Parts: sequence; C-alpha cells; structure tokens
Amino acid sequence: MQRIPDERVLQPRPEIIDRLRAILPEHCVLASPVELAAYECDGLPAFRQRPMVVVLPERIEQVQAVMRLCHAEQVPVVARGAGTGLSGGALPLSDGVLLSLAKFNQILEIDADNLRARVQPGVRNLAISEAAAPHGLYYAPDPSSQIACSIGGNVAENSGGVHCLKYGLTVHNIQHLKLVSVAGELFEVGSEALDAPGFDLLALMTGSEGMLGIIVEVTVKLLPRPERAQVLLAAFADVASAGAAVADIIAAGVTPAGLEMMDNPAICAAEDFVHAGYPRDAAAILICELDGTNAEVSMEVLRVRELLLAAGATQVRTAKDEAERTLFWKGRKSAFPAAGRISPDYYCMDGTIPRRELAHVLTRIDELSQAYGLGVANVFHAGDGNLHPLILYDANIPGELEKAEAFGGDILELCVEVGGTVTGEHGVGVEKLNQMCVQFNAEELAQFHALKAAFDPDGLLNPGKAVPTLHRCAEFGAMHVHKGELPFPDLPRF
Repeated sequence: MQRIPDERVLQPRPEIIDRLRAILPEHCVLASPVELAAYECDGLPAFRQRPMVVVLPERIEQVQAVMRLCHAEQVPVVARGAGTGLSGGALPLSDGVLLSLAKFNQILEIDADNLRARVQPGVRNLAISEAAAPHGLYYAPDPSSQIACSIGGNVAENSGGVHCLKYGLTVHNIQHLKLVSVAGELFEVGSEALDAPGFDLLALMTGSEGMLGIIVEVTVKLLPRPERAQVLLAAFADVASAGAAVADIIAAGVTPAGLEMMDNPAICAAEDFVHAGYPRDAAAILICELDGTNAEVSMEVLRVRELLLAAGATQVRTAKDEAERTLFWKGRKSAFPAAGRISPDYYCMDGTIPRRELAHVLTRIDELSQAYGLGVANVFHAGDGNLHPLILYDANIPGELEKAEAFGGDILELCVEVGGTVTGEHGVGVEKLNQMCVQFNAEELAQFHALKAAFDPDGLLNPGKAVPTLHRCAEFGAMHVHKGELPFPDLPRF
C-alpha cells in the first residue's frame, strides 16, 4: 500500500481535538488510533493516510461550528461521504479534520407533485428511488455502487451510471444545494425552479470534489417510471464490431436508456459471479436498454436488433421478463466485485473518449496490457464513451502496484490523446493529478486555482486534490520519460 509523503512541517495540535469535543457530543469526535484506522482511505486503498481527528456532526449547525473553528485556526478539512470514491478524493490529512457526513442520512421530503426530493447528503443513492417508488417515481443516476454510495458524494464527483446516456449525470438531475462555506456560513445555490438567475453555481459545485464547500442538503429531480423498459443483449466476435454497433445505434437517432459494453475477461468474471446468462465465448457484449411507452419501445427494439445484426452481432437476445432484465444489469453492475474473484487486486480506471475511438482505444489498451504484463478487463458506458478498465495485479508482488499505476496513467493519457478526458465520473482526487498536467496547460490550471481561491482563499477545503500545482506539473514533466515512475513528491496546498 502506498502512503503519500507529507512534506509540510506539521505541528501537533491536540488542543484542536479538545476544542472539537467542546462543540460536539463526545460520540461525534473520534481520535483514537483504532477509530481513525477505518477512515484512512476511501475506495482507492492504494493511498492511505490517517487523519488527525474524525468528526461526525448530526446537524447543520454543528457543521458550521466545526468549519468556524477550523477556519479560525487554519486547520484543513476533508469532507467524506460513504467512502466509496475511487480516486482518493476523501484521502484525509494527518494534520487535518476529516468531516464525515454519514449521520446526515434522512430523506427530508418526497414532493411527488413537483417531481423532486429533498435529501441529506448521507442518503444512499438507491434509497432515493426506493422512497420515491410508491409514487411511481425514481432518481435516474445509478452508479454501480448505488446500493452504498451517498448522494453527497455523487454530487461531489458528478457521478453517472449505466443510465446516464439518456438521463444524464448528477449535474443534470439536481436542482438545489445547501452548503457550508469554509468560514462556516450557510449558503444555497440552484433553485426549485427550472433555472436560477446569475452564474450557474449549481453546475460549478457539482463535481468540485469538496474543494469549494461542504454539502449539507440536496434537492434532486425525480422522473416518472417509464411504461416499459426492454433490454437487448448482443454478442460479438470482436471488440471492433461492438464499438461500431454503438456508433450505428446513436447515428440512427436512437437514444437508449443505457448502452454498456464488456469484453471477454469481464464477461467471464461477471458470469462466474452472478450467472447472468452471458455468452462466455463472445469477445464483447453490448447491453442496450430502451424505455418509454409500449409503442415506442416495440419500434426501437426492432430497429436496434436490425442495427446490431447488421454490425456483425453473432446473437441478439431480448430479456424475456423483468427478472431477466434485472439479471442482465446485475451482471454488469457486479463487474467490479467480480474482478476480485479473478485477481488478488485490481485498479479501476476512469477516462472518457469520443465514441468513434472505442475500437482504437481498446486495441491500444490490449497492447499496453501485453507491454506491462498485466491483465485487464474492460467494462464501460459505451454510449457516452466512459471507460472503466480494470487492471489486474497482485500487490504482494513487489513493483506490481507501481506498474499498475503506470499502466493506468498511460490509459488516461491515451484518452486525452484521442480527444477525451482523464475522468468521466470518478473525479481526479489524488489519483489523476499527474494526468491533469497532461490535459491542461499552465494558463488553464491558473484559472482553476483562481476559482478555488475565490471560495477558499486559504486552501483549507480538501487541499492537494483535483487541481495540481504548476510546480507539480513541472516535476511530472521532467520525470515523465521514466515510465513506471509516478512521482508523488507532495500533496501541496493551493
């Protein structure tokens, strides 16, 4: 496991812990080594760092009190949701406060008439749809971790899911946020109307990775459940044909609710784990869901079937009932844990490319896999080009983690090379700081820092995440020729 070196001069500050205990109930402040151990990483355990203290406030006023104290004493704060993030965005600081929002777990209101719900940030993604179901409604973004991930974390990372092609990412499905500033002030962005005056601060806050404010309430949009949802599963003898089929479907004017691709290693892993009925001999499969009225879906199913066969599908199956439809999706959503059955460890990447580049990028990933001597299982949201290669390695073998990280870095740089981006929904965190140096130039990074400074001039909110310093980029550029070396010289403040 990799620990991030902290080169800042740290001053032991036990008095901060005592002062936090003075403004919070005793059970809301965790400071013993055993208690802190559970918070030293998020869903990217390759990066670990134990926080100075963890606080679990129960009310907005308590969050404000914590932030006022930390602002006055210049103590950095990292907000944490469910800890399922995959980019190290909730990696704590050894001289900072980790502010957990786990106790903000209430659904405050289901407003069926206006198709929205007010929820606290610690509410699980899936719990929103479960609460809205009696009204015939649901919340569209559905990341594979939706059974565990929190809505506050979804907002911080702008999460998507298998249905984001038609219904959008988190940013397209929320209306209003309440946040606490670095100085402890409560403020709101967005509106309960369809639009709000002034700058679009709601979009700015979505995906800001806890660097601009602490989310304490979210108003999400709810959608009526479609009259019918139908899933097709198509098998292909080669990945290029599957990639071409994706382009053909979109070009034909069909917008599926979801359009997912898995290659053979991912297919076999998921089938062994879930027994979803996937064809083991396929080089790739596409899972395409169409929804809408009965008439719309009937026409689109026939059209998509024709397109899939014309693109070279060796078989096309239509889920015979709701149980099989659910099973097809269960296999796809279980791909990540399924990979844990075929490898001691795996490193989940997240990059986005233009759809037209799918075949080329998958070919290059296979070439990189052979060059690095590490297997890879590819699972991704084919419809919007969001790749999730799972790099298989064994952390018990010296050097394999570093090799996997270098392989992952090459994949992200490949995404930029073909006109894509280094992240689709997992965020930058600490994982992709070096690749941000590849995607953005010095002037662009300077603008990002200026925006951060407008909300947090002292750099106390989640410092060292998402936007690299120019110094870091210069060092990365100097070392970039040494493949396999991923320089993490510091986690600088802004």
